[in-house]
Amino acid sequence: MKDFDELNNERYDVIVNCIGISSVSDFKERVPLYFRLTEQFDNLVLDYFANYPDTLYINFSSGAVYGTDFSAPVDNLTYSRWDVNHISEADFYGIAKLNSETKHRALKDLNIVDLRIFGYFSRFIDLKSCFLLSEIISCVKKGKEFITTPDNIIRDYIHPKDLMSLITLCINRCLINDVFDVYSLKSVTKFEILDYFVAQYGLKYTIKDSMQISAVTGRKDNYYSNSRKAKDIGYNPQFASMDSIIQESLAILGSKERYRGQSSN
Repeated sequence: MKDFDELNNERYDVIVNCIGISSVSDFKERVPLYFRLTEQFDNLVLDYFANYPDTLYINFSSGAVYGTDFSAPVDNLTYSRWDVNHISEADFYGIAKLNSETKHRALKDLNIVDLRIFGYFSRFIDLKSCFLLSEIISCVKKGKEFITTPDNIIRDYIHPKDLMSLITLCINRCLINDVFDVYSLKSVTKFEILDYFVAQYGLKYTIKDSMQISAVTGRKDNYYSNSRKAKDIGYNPQFASMDSIIQESLAILGSKERYRGQSSN
């Protein structure tokens, strides 16, 4: 392990930047930090190119670059829309990511790839964070009832192996400066997720029409992409969103039998 100020002391073939705020629970308080955090580490890598211009820079971007309107999934024809006269806190995250992508496209002679990730779930997730799956799994572990709205939102969780496959394909390209939406073999609805945890782990949930959901980065009913541009470099996902959820939740929760019949508090 080395400090970031030692970055220029070594030559690296590939640099992957996945730095960001991992939890939405304190995002509102850390929004100003997020702009500076994104620029700080992005500029650190861009400055590195002065000495090592052949390095490949892979940056984890976000589907939030499309804006806050996800009433339908995005695709290759979707435009980003921002009400520039009324910028709200829901816009901040996407704008920070879009600013980063724009800088990268301007540096067209450098090897830079932005991967727009719409959803990622792994066994290392912070269960205290306010994401859908972390809250569901926390309820399973604690034997608590999960409270949700009737909205059947859609999410797309990239499997760790598929994400690694896409990264490898980018590495194998000799010269590349581009952006790709990241997608799994199949997206998943909220109630498909809930049905799985009910059947396999005895989760109990209640639907409340009046429940208010806090969405710091904007409401995302259909947060996934139909763009298949990544096929151009050979990307062919092998795992559906549900595959990721099943495998990674098993690593967190362990044996399913221990949760069945567990009563809620």
